Amino acid sequence: MSVITPSKPTPTEGSSTGGSRTRPGKLAESGSPTVRPPAAAHLTDEQVAELGRELDAIRDEILAKRGASDAAYIRRVIKVQRGLEISGRAALLVSKNKAAWVTGTTLLSLAKILENMEIGHNVLHGQWDWMRDPDIHSTTWEWDFVTPSRSWQHTHNDLHHRWTNVVGKDNDVGYNLLRMDEQQPWKPINLANPLFNAILAPLFEWGIAIYDLELTEFQEGKKSKEALLKDLKALGKKVVTQFTKDYAATPAVAMLTGSGKQALYGTLTANAVRNVWAHAVIFCGHFPEGTDTFTEEMAEGETRGDWYIRQMIGSANISGSKFMHLMTGNLSHQIEHHLFPDLPSNRYAEVAPRVREICQRYGLKYTTGPLLKQVGSTWGKIFRLALPDKPASA
Repeated sequence: MSVITPSKPTPTEGSSTGGSRTRPGKLAESGSPTVRPPAAAHLTDEQVAELGRELDAIRDEILAKRGASDAAYIRRVIKVQRGLEISGRAALLVSKNKAAWVTGTTLLSLAKILENMEIGHNVLHGQWDWMRDPDIHSTTWEWDFVTPSRSWQHTHNDLHHRWTNVVGKDNDVGYNLLRMDEQQPWKPINLANPLFNAILAPLFEWGIAIYDLELTEFQEGKKSKEALLKDLKALGKKVVTQFTKDYAATPAVAMLTGSGKQALYGTLTANAVRNVWAHAVIFCGHFPEGTDTFTEEMAEGETRGDWYIRQMIGSANISGSKFMHLMTGNLSHQIEHHLFPDLPSNRYAEVAPRVREICQRYGLKYTTGPLLKQVGSTWGKIFRLALPDKPASA
């Protein structure tokens, strides 16, 4: 399953509802959207087209450079991840010893973060399909997350990446749970924004699993009962798999050393740590102050260059060390990821300075900041949007 590219929207095969889906919203060859976003209103159609060509050239250059070093990178990360997981689970087998519990839980937490962020997320985007390795491919990979890969690929790859931050089209703006933009009408339940988000963080994989069922679309008649039942069946199978691995198999073997209860707590903790981390990284890439949202008119009739602009001003980066970038799945380069979702993640740091220079040259903002700043900014928005909008001044 390949990801959206701004130049070649293609059919998606083997989606979670069975049959094929067509990627939504073909981009215009020329012209401009009905309304250009305010942050890009100073640009002419010719400038937007040239910006698109510059970013296309960067993408084409990196695609041409992919090779043995990139393949070695992802295989090395997978090897490290599997080593961490095996070591972590082995330590939990004797986790009645406190040191073993701390070690096992830490190693398993790191393994789950690496699998979700740098491996699973990026493999499912098709970043490594060019290797033609059936074991590291977007159509075969099933990640260590309770939501089935195929369901997530539809809501994330097909919909979110096409309609990034377009209120009314991108349901990732709040995940049908939180009010994350002024365009979303305030309701009394939004007062619970901070509480809902605090609950969502440690249960993030479950929140995404429910979100991927597209229950709102079913209620509105946009999704058939047959499609929903098929997705529910796929989710049920995945839940059984995850529960068997984490909450049955490992604790059962650990019972032989009297560590069953401790092993269960360790796997629960590792999943919660992974969920909180994934939640923080995703929210920091989409919701801190400085990221724009868009009306449907701003996406209507947009060209490839306009699509690129929307990705740049609607996303935010996290600055930090190489280790931090690795543990975020390189989604600390969220701007570059939204521009080029099918490029190998290890290449984002290479293209980031060039993207930033293009933003500066065309008068577009490039939002970035350290992790704690972005987390604080995101939570600040969550608290602010929990309250009713202030009445407009007369």
